Amino acid sequence: MKPKLLIAGAVLAVAALVLYFGAGFFLGSMVAQGVNRFGPKLTQTKVTLAGARISPLSGSGTLTGLFVGNPRGWASEKAFFFGKVHIEVAPGSLFGDHIVVNEVLIDKPEFVYETRVISSNIGDLLRNLRATAGSGQADQATTSSGKPIKFEIRHFFLTDGRVTLGVGPAAVTFPMPPVELTDVGKSEGGITSSQLAVAVMHSISGSIVQASTQAAGKIGSTLGAAAGHGLKELFGGKQQGDSKK
Repeated sequence: MKPKLLIAGAVLAVAALVLYFGAGFFLGSMVAQGVNRFGPKLTQTKVTLAGARISPLSGSGTLTGLFVGNPRGWASEKAFFFGKVHIEVAPGSLFGDHIVVNEVLIDKPEFVYETRVISSNIGDLLRNLRATAGSGQADQATTSSGKPIKFEIRHFFLTDGRVTLGVGPAAVTFPMPPVELTDVGKSEGGITSSQLAVAVMHSISGSIVQASTQAAGKIGSTLGAAAGHGLKELFGGKQQGDSKK
């Protein structure tokens, strides 16, 4: 009897492991497919996520290879790239219509920043996101019962980012200040994916502007000065522009 019990126990253990890792693969696959499906609709650019892995028990996971392309009319193919994104999701919310993300940590992201006096690729990308959020066209992610999925991020932290100003041989790369956000979407009871993208990208764009302005002061280049001045108008004065609409 004992050998049979041991064998049965081993079989159950193996089955449990298969179910555990299978569920993790399933969740990761859902996330990757969701990003690759809805991402381009949010940004109106190329968006690809190479892979994702999320533990169904702890809610922790890693997204790998998130690429977001530039809007039309800019030289570089890439607007930014996140090699790894660490996430901690409240496990109980994973299969509901209100997903609570306890933490998002993005380390060493890469941004390409192109400017034309008072316009930029990052500004155009943010404008695309706002237009999408306003129209509601990309908010199609729903639960199996058809309810729209909303998100809440309790802590978002981006650190050790690098910004490449311009393209080609004259491009200059410099560090950007960290970005930290708390309780995004909490007061609203959860927000849509496009609203979440706007909130996060708005803060990231501000950090890029700050970094470019500091770099312009150091290198004294015409390109850097135009970027700092132009994007201060574009982002710093956007509320006035929005109020006129």
